[in-house]
Amino acid sequence: MDTQLLSARICDALRLRDTTDMFKSVGFLSESERDFVSLLGELSGEKYAFWGGYEDAQRVFFIALPNWCDDIAQTGIVQGITFTYRECDRLTHRDFLGTLMALGITRECVGDILCEEGRTVVFVADSVADYVISQIDKVGGVGVCAQGGFSLPLPQTSVLKEGSATIASLRLDSVVAALLCTSREKAKEIILDKRVSVNGAVIDKITYEPNNTAKISVRGVGRFILSETSTVTKKGRIILKYLKYV
Repeated sequence: MDTQLLSARICDALRLRDTTDMFKSVGFLSESERDFVSLLGELSGEKYAFWGGYEDAQRVFFIALPNWCDDIAQTGIVQGITFTYRECDRLTHRDFLGTLMALGITRECVGDILCEEGRTVVFVADSVADYVISQIDKVGGVGVCAQGGFSLPLPQTSVLKEGSATIASLRLDSVVAALLCTSREKAKEIILDKRVSVNGAVIDKITYEPNNTAKISVRGVGRFILSETSTVTKKGRIILKYLKYV
């Protein structure tokens, strides 16, 4: 989505929220669009959230929240649909996305698509959920059964690999350098280029210190979760432990 258009739609959502005292949304947004929205000055002091139907969703709605609404899930904006099929039929993200597009559903109405053997969970805008369930009985030539809702655990799309490093401080440039196995000077360039997000927000300050459970994304490189930052060596260096999505 064009950034000017996206910015205008975010402002409209905030204005309509204030006028109606009801939540208003824009989405689904890609990770880069979410990063852009997080930097908008118009959001200063505003009550809003990002939600994709489950924790850690990559594609999310921007939701302008009224003061009375504290539970994002209660907005009902995102619905999960479970498709089941034979385990021998290896359906992919592309298969499901192509089927949805063939129905005339826009990309903006489709969130994450999580596939595993015999089951795929698709997150869609509530406005198209019933239509999807009623219309899709085949995907990629394979018969499927569609049902609203989903069960946990969700299909796993990534594997988390443990890693560790010793760093001089918890400054973001030091942390990013360790995560990427590069120099602090290179990490500084990446941060100042607005390619680093912490907990969904783009951070371009090298002195910023992420918290112990921060989720760090480096655009074009990878995603990480900090798992421990409290252990200090005898020489005063910090032992950083983290998980990397692979």
